[in-house]
Amino acid sequence: MELKGKVILITGGSKGIGFGIATSLLSNGCAVAITGRSSDAVSHSVDNLRKLGFDAVLGLKADVRSMTEMENAVSSVVNHFGKLDAVVANAGIGYFANIEQMTSAQWNDTIDTNLTGVFNTVKPSIEPLKKSKGYIITIASLAGANFFPAGSAYNASKFGLVGFSQAIMLDLRQHDIKVTTIMPGSVTSHFAGHEPTDADAWKIQPEDLGQMVVDLLKMNPRTLPSKIEVRPSKPPG
Repeated sequence: MELKGKVILITGGSKGIGFGIATSLLSNGCAVAITGRSSDAVSHSVDNLRKLGFDAVLGLKADVRSMTEMENAVSSVVNHFGKLDAVVANAGIGYFANIEQMTSAQWNDTIDTNLTGVFNTVKPSIEPLKKSKGYIITIASLAGANFFPAGSAYNASKFGLVGFSQAIMLDLRQHDIKVTTIMPGSVTSHFAGHEPTDADAWKIQPEDLGQMVVDLLKMNPRTLPSKIEVRPSKPPG
C-alpha cells in the first residue's frame, strides 16, 4: 500500500502506543483520525500532533465499548476524509488482580474494552474497507499467548482478541481486506496507570510499533503476516 494520502483510524490514539502509531503514519503522509473516551485528551493530542507539523488529523470522542459511538466515528472519518483505508484497533485497558479480588466491574470493563471494543470497531469499518481493499491491525499482547497470575481478565481479553483477529482474517481476505494482530511484550506507555521513566528505556517504544504498522501497510499485497509477536531485544537491565 502506498501510504501517501491513505486514511487511517486509530482507536485509543490520544497517548501511548496509539499516539506513537499516529505519529509514524502522519510522518509517512497518511491522514489520521484518533479516538478516545475523553474529549479533552483527544483535543490535547490533536493539538500536539499539529504542533509537530501534521495537519491531516481528526480527533473524535468515541468509546469503543459502544457500537453506536464507533459507527458514528467511522461515519465521521469517511465523511471528513472521503474514505477509510485502514483501522488500527489499539484501545485497551488493564486490571490486574487475583481472581478473589477481581470485581465484576473490572472484569466487564476489560472484556468490553479489549475484546468487544475491537468487534465494535471492526464491524462498521468493513464496508468502507471493502471499497479501499484496506487493512485491519489489532493490537493484542503477548498476554494473548502467555498467562500469568493476577491476569485472568487481561489474559482472557487478549487470548480472545488473538482468536477473533485470526478468524476475521480468514473471513475478510475474500474481500481483499488484510488483517494482522500485533502482540507486543513490554512497551513504554501510560498503560494501567504507569508513568514512563528513564528506567523503561529497555522496553519497546511506541514509535517502534508505529514503524511496524508502517511496514505492514507497505508490504506487498500478496503477503500477509497474520500474527506478529514482538519483544524487547534484551531483558530488563
